[in-house]
Amino acid sequence: MEQGPAAWCCAGGNLAAALGQQFNQDANLKNKLKVQALIYPVLQALDFNTPSYQQNVNTPILPRYVMVKYWVDYFNGNYDFVQAMIVNNHTSLDVGEAAALRAHLNWTSLLPASITKTYKPVMQTTGNTRIVQEIPQLLDARSAPLIADQEVLRHLPKTYILTCEHDVLRDDGIMYAKRLESAGVEVTLDHFEDGFHGCMIFTSWPTNFSVGIRTRNSYIKWLDQNL
Repeated sequence: MEQGPAAWCCAGGNLAAALGQQFNQDANLKNKLKVQALIYPVLQALDFNTPSYQQNVNTPILPRYVMVKYWVDYFNGNYDFVQAMIVNNHTSLDVGEAAALRAHLNWTSLLPASITKTYKPVMQTTGNTRIVQEIPQLLDARSAPLIADQEVLRHLPKTYILTCEHDVLRDDGIMYAKRLESAGVEVTLDHFEDGFHGCMIFTSWPTNFSVGIRTRNSYIKWLDQNL
């Protein structure tokens, strides 16, 4: 039996994606998700130097420092780790826990040239191995669904992902769409070149922005057509 959608944005998009994966792995659950809709979701904590993180490092409403701090907050971690995580010291080459996951997050192959442009991966040779030892959830697919195995992804329902150009999380959504498509999932990637993180809430006067109205309407249209 199929039920309604799993849908939310940012951290909620993270939870919706993670729960969608968990639900589909639970053989005891008879009700399955019909669709999932993820609005500028945060999906990984392995790499804080994807092209969108580099491009939008200081972009309101969600600069990179704040997003990394949110990850630390989420797991009640040590704020002393934030600066190290910003430069990917938590997933440096000497962090064995990260080695097997890098293939799931190789943005040089998952993202098109129009996005990678001249950006270069940031991969430290040595870093702070203590970070993932104290916060192992950073590298757990239950909190970072983008790094889930392909076998998990192929069982997911039809998916809608909305991304915005001016958002550190842009590439999380685009890479997830690519991985889902590779797993055989039907995906609609709805990208807004003039969008920014959180823009969908700006639909009422005096902040009734055009991009807010268009993202909202596009999302609702997809739901109407797919539920």
